[in-house]
Formats: sequence, structure tokens, C-alpha cells
Amino acid sequence: METLFFVIISLVAIISAILVITCKNPINSALSLIMTFFCLATYYVMLDAPFMAAIQVMVYAGAIMVLIVFTIMLLNIRVNATQKHSHKVLLGSILGIFILINTVVLLFKSQVSNPVGGLTGDLIKNLGHSELIGREMFTTFLLPFEITSILLLVAIIGSVILAKKKI
Repeated sequence: METLFFVIISLVAIISAILVITCKNPINSALSLIMTFFCLATYYVMLDAPFMAAIQVMVYAGAIMVLIVFTIMLLNIRVNATQKHSHKVLLGSILGIFILINTVVLLFKSQVSNPVGGLTGDLIKNLGHSELIGREMFTTFLLPFEITSILLLVAIIGSVILAKKKI
């Protein structure tokens, strides 16, 4: 039953990922990307990582996609469906097939490595995902966390300055 559910979710994820790059309308492409993010969250639930699934839905399918949709609406992107770009489609298809073949070869020739570290399945179940992630984020990775927050603040201030009209 779990395998069937995985296959169904995988088919939905593949179809929605293809729709992301083939839709002419940017809003439809963004909605397909949201569906792909929900499929990824479902994979996290199947891997017994509910915290990561919730973060996936809140951050990517929620906040990031709202920003993308608002940007698309703000820019008022119009798509000219009469233009033909056959050489771009051909080049993209060849590149996509090449990447797919490389991925399949890599999957069949590679092996799963043993996990390294002190975290075991029992420890994760006893303490919980959230506590372990929070502990590592605010102890071991505090400096990169703070640098990232400063970079995001600078990016927000820069975008406000660039978007501000001259008075």
C-alpha cells in the first residue's frame, strides 16, 4: 500500500514539475510549482520527518510562492503565445534527456553509504525532530544562522531602496 501511495505521489510530482516548465501562463506555472512542493512535503511525511514537511509547506509552498505570485502579478507579465522557439525547446529537451540518463545511471551504479554521526533513530524519536534541529541551529550553527539573517535583512533593504520611486 505504501509503495502504491509513493508511486501515485511520484507521478503527481513528475507531472506537476513538467507543467512548471511547459505552462505558458506564469500563474499556472507557479500553481504547478506549489503542487510539486506539496508532493515533496508528502515525501518528508513518508520518511517520518513531520517537522521538515511542515517547514516545507509553510516556507516554500506558503511564503515563497506568495512572493512569486505577487511578483508575477506586480510585473504584469504577458505571454505572447504566437512566438515559436523551436530551437530553444529542442536544446532544452536534449539537455533534459541527457540529465535524466545521467541521473538513472547514477542511481543504478551508486550505493547507499552508512550514516555518520551520533544521531540514531531512537534518539530522534525520544527527543523529537524540532528539539534536535533547534539545538544544532542555535549552538553549532549559530554564526551561519545569524549571517544568513543579516544577508536577508540587507536584501530586503536593498529591494525597498531599488523599488522606491524618486520623490
